[in-house]
Amino acid sequence: MKNNVYKIVTVVVSATVMQSCFVAKEYKRPDVKTENLYRTEVAAKDSVSLANISWNNIFTDPILQGYIKKGLDSNLDIRIAMQNIAAAEASMKQGKSGYFPTLSAGTDWTHQQLSKNSQFGALLRDRSTDQYQLTGTLSWEADIWGKIRSNARATNAIYLQTTAATQAVRTQLIADICSTYFQLISIDEQIRVAEETLINRDESIVAIQALKDAGNVTEVGVKQTESQKYATQIIIADLKVAGILFENKMSILLGQPSGKIERSSFGAQKEVPEITLGVPATLLRNRPDVIAAEYNFMSYFEQTNVAKSNFYPTFKITATGGLQSIDLKEWFSANSIFANIVTGLTQPIFNKREIRTKYEIAKANQEKAYLQFEQSLLTAGREVSDALAQYNNEIYKISVREKQVEALKVATDYSDELLKYGLVNYLEVLTAKDDALNAQLTLIENKYAKYNAVIQLYKALGGGWQ
Repeated sequence: MKNNVYKIVTVVVSATVMQSCFVAKEYKRPDVKTENLYRTEVAAKDSVSLANISWNNIFTDPILQGYIKKGLDSNLDIRIAMQNIAAAEASMKQGKSGYFPTLSAGTDWTHQQLSKNSQFGALLRDRSTDQYQLTGTLSWEADIWGKIRSNARATNAIYLQTTAATQAVRTQLIADICSTYFQLISIDEQIRVAEETLINRDESIVAIQALKDAGNVTEVGVKQTESQKYATQIIIADLKVAGILFENKMSILLGQPSGKIERSSFGAQKEVPEITLGVPATLLRNRPDVIAAEYNFMSYFEQTNVAKSNFYPTFKITATGGLQSIDLKEWFSANSIFANIVTGLTQPIFNKREIRTKYEIAKANQEKAYLQFEQSLLTAGREVSDALAQYNNEIYKISVREKQVEALKVATDYSDELLKYGLVNYLEVLTAKDDALNAQLTLIENKYAKYNAVIQLYKALGGGWQ
């Protein structure tokens, strides 16, 4: 017995020493180029990014903050993502358990009835036997080539990838809630402008009717003015329906049935913080989708290590022992004890190319994951560039659009006066009023687009999940 124990200890120690002979490569972050990812007039040199600011300091409207908190708690996409994390965590725990041995126990009863015409049945008088057995089996594989360690790292990377993907869902949810909220505010503003215009349209009909009675215009002018009123009513109706649709969308984002959504106004909003992009390299730590793409690459890198280790021999120790007896009364006696130990190396030689095929697939998946990582970084840089260009453009357009609205308001007031004296025709008046309404509605759209550009820039920089 001592000799057997000595042999087992020797084998185990040897296997443990051999574990230092890893063929598995250590993961190193790829040397990706982050320079010039942003398309800006001035190179980004500040290490501080807008993404480092908490969302409640970016979006200060208390009503909106309440919606964001509710969405983060109740949104179904977030809750689904949390279950993905739970599943990935379970897989990670299993991967870390690969170093431990497996232990199983079982008990069975075997009854055998020999045929009288069989070789042994013809010789034996008692052809019926029973055997009672209680067994335990212990099996352990030495991680000589780092396969178990690589598999544990792969499952850990998948867990971190799932966590980052959940953070991306969180960032997208905040962006969607904010964008929908400001869309509702802009619709309210457009409805207010259209309803004020509708009152003016009614006044215009009264005025044009008086001019028609005085013989200054024809019935055509009256009907054209009435048509302008009806067009405004249609605009209001479409805006109200759009408001309902966006309320329904917001309700889904909040994880609740469709219903009325309270909101404030553009006037109640504070100025957005200073736009700072940070150096492009910050995307590697701020963008959840970029982080997830790198963890995806890391998991495939480790899976390639696992596939490579299959070319090498495996070392296993299997021990089985227990109680075995043909007499139930003697089942638990010392004479019923049995045990066996099997150790050895198994080297794959020919298995229909299965190992090489798995390795080649793993290498291809690793390269694909690396390209997806690079693609996610380029996409992140493009989204930052797009959002920044959109923001700057909307700032410029608002300044010009406000001048346009003011000019058209003055032109509308003048045209009404000039029409009374016959210095302009009614078509010029109608055109001026249509242009004024369209300019006011477009100005509100520009204001929404400015806020939305900030939202998209914040998301593109990786803000919202910290």
